[in-house]
Amino acid sequence: MVVLGAVISVLSASILWSMLQRSGASNAATQISAASLFLLISIVFGYWAVQRQARRIEVLHLSIKNAINGNYETRINESSPGQFHTVYQEFNELAEQMEKMLKQLQRQGEKQIMQEAASNEAAVLEERKRLARDLHDTVSQQLFAIHMCASSLPKLQVVDAERAASVLEQLVQMSNTAQKQMRSFIAQLRPLELEGKTLKEALDKWFPDYCRQNYLQGVLEWRLIDPLTEAKEHQLFLIIQEAMANVVKHAKAEGCTLTLSDNERQIVMLLQDNGAGFKAQEVKRGSYGLSTMQERAQKLGGTTDIMSKPGSGTRIKVVIPKIWQGEDA
Repeated sequence: MVVLGAVISVLSASILWSMLQRSGASNAATQISAASLFLLISIVFGYWAVQRQARRIEVLHLSIKNAINGNYETRINESSPGQFHTVYQEFNELAEQMEKMLKQLQRQGEKQIMQEAASNEAAVLEERKRLARDLHDTVSQQLFAIHMCASSLPKLQVVDAERAASVLEQLVQMSNTAQKQMRSFIAQLRPLELEGKTLKEALDKWFPDYCRQNYLQGVLEWRLIDPLTEAKEHQLFLIIQEAMANVVKHAKAEGCTLTLSDNERQIVMLLQDNGAGFKAQEVKRGSYGLSTMQERAQKLGGTTDIMSKPGSGTRIKVVIPKIWQGEDA
């Protein structure tokens, strides 16, 4: 572009020089006019060339941002040869390679998930059933008996009213806390609620039950449009179980909202609670269940982030790209 502008400027100046020579203009006037025209044409073509280059850079920048945001199918259409033609070609090749690699990663991750589930599910589910039954028949009933005994302690007020009131308060509080933890434990040990159901059907039953057992005001928002593969549903359900367990254990929250949504490129799970929150720098990596959820999401090429501030609750966000939609797709 710069060379073309220079050539046109020189030709224009030459033509003007010839015209002025024929018209009998003075040498000084001729030189000034030719120089002015040369400068004007150079400025115009220089501005045009810079704007054209800026547009090409903007196209490249936008395509890179799309790829960063998960749109690995983005390509730059460039038919005319030029300075950026090779750069655009290399970007398209890189984007294509990334798309193929991520598809392969998600395909292998889903197959591994289903293979592991097939090999371990039967033994795990049977053990969970046995443990849940034993815990319900023994520990849970014992805790209930402790609660009943504690409730009768006011009779001790006849002997030592002050001491009886203190013991009563402690026992009632301890028994309630123990029952709450035990109900959560039993819920975790029950067979997977996803068995024989879609993710939505499982969550419609499991989520409100879990919130009610743990005295949480829970809101479930289902905004998924496209169907999910079995592996994605399996991993999302386990991630949600882990995330909810963290809310009960750490957040000291009164309520939470679970949202599942998607777009053309991503599946997003968002869990927001109104609990105490925490400072990110005070929590070691791997704490708050982050490592487990990250591992599950990474098997599908996804990410897990936890955002929190003291007094502002905690938000857990899981993003899984729609790179591979299964053999049916």
